[in-house]
Amino acid sequence: MNEALRKPLDGIRVIDLTRVLSGPFCSMLLGDMGAEVIKIEPPGKGDPVRAQGGIRDGLSWYFASFNRNKKSVTLNLRSPEDKTLLERLIESADVLVENYRPGVLAGMGLDGDTLARLNPRLVTCSINGFGSTGPYADRPAFDFITQAMSGFMSVNGAADQPPLRSGQPITDLVAGLYAAFGVVNALRARDLNGQGQQVESAMMNGILSFMAYLASEHLLTGAIPARTGNNHPLVAPYGLFRASDGEVAVAASNDMVLRRFMRTVGLEHLLDDPRFDDNPKRFARRNELNTLIDGQMVQDTQAAWIERLNGAGVPSGRVQNLAEALADPQVLAQEMVIDVAHPGHGTVRMLGFPVKLSGTPCEARLPAPELGQHNDEILGPLR
Repeated sequence: MNEALRKPLDGIRVIDLTRVLSGPFCSMLLGDMGAEVIKIEPPGKGDPVRAQGGIRDGLSWYFASFNRNKKSVTLNLRSPEDKTLLERLIESADVLVENYRPGVLAGMGLDGDTLARLNPRLVTCSINGFGSTGPYADRPAFDFITQAMSGFMSVNGAADQPPLRSGQPITDLVAGLYAAFGVVNALRARDLNGQGQQVESAMMNGILSFMAYLASEHLLTGAIPARTGNNHPLVAPYGLFRASDGEVAVAASNDMVLRRFMRTVGLEHLLDDPRFDDNPKRFARRNELNTLIDGQMVQDTQAAWIERLNGAGVPSGRVQNLAEALADPQVLAQEMVIDVAHPGHGTVRMLGFPVKLSGTPCEARLPAPELGQHNDEILGPLR
């Protein structure tokens, strides 16, 4: 890398009024890309996540993992003096990110008109549950609720079992990801047009967009997608199959890959069988077909099948627990687990950077800050 190259968001100042997860994930992504992120926290306890999750040497690793590359400033936004300091920070900023319920920021006296007056070039990003318009705009939101209401939970799990939520807080993370995407687009638009604008990312909208081809099929046919467990909702065979020592995930996603798969397991002749000679027939008799495949694959080990199938051009792998995934040689080669030194707290292991830039790679320039660590640096010149 050419050390003289500037990071993509170098010179961009972000005022971060967010807490917990969706907002801090967004501002972390911006910080990873080089932005100066100033995290505004209430005096005393700060972001509630500082006290959540596993804590070692007084530091929450949950907090540390989502608040790298940020500076911490404490302000009591009910205090007129501190509110004035926030307004002066906004005047110097490029981006303001918040994840209050709609209307809360305006109730603090920072409505859209006020923000535009303070800084016409400001990009304001709001992350919320349901959007700022519509009958649910004022509802409190939580990841579990938007997973449930969006249809996302309805398609997870086995057909004869209740719906299942995603184990990870996916609607929070998707909303934060889309918010960061919206911010960089609004910054580009500002470069072109000279004006800031408002960006909104709602948890419900984000996870709905992830319904992908399930939504397309429903909008076309009106059919309600069924829960299909580990089987594909449109294609068969596709899912988990039993080897002698456990299961193997196989994605036979099209006719070419399917023929490779069936040839490798010794069942290519079934593709000419009138019971299984097209996808609708295979889908209708999926359980019968899966049983036949299991009968072949149970004769050898997971490792043998995974090597054989991938060698034949058939995507396959083993279901790994999180410890196995984080120790996977491919994950390590991609530097998706990194060590970040936190003065006074030792070394924190955390997830790395999923987006790889060849010329200006992301880096952990700053560990997660102590509460109010940067008050003098940031607020001193404003007093």
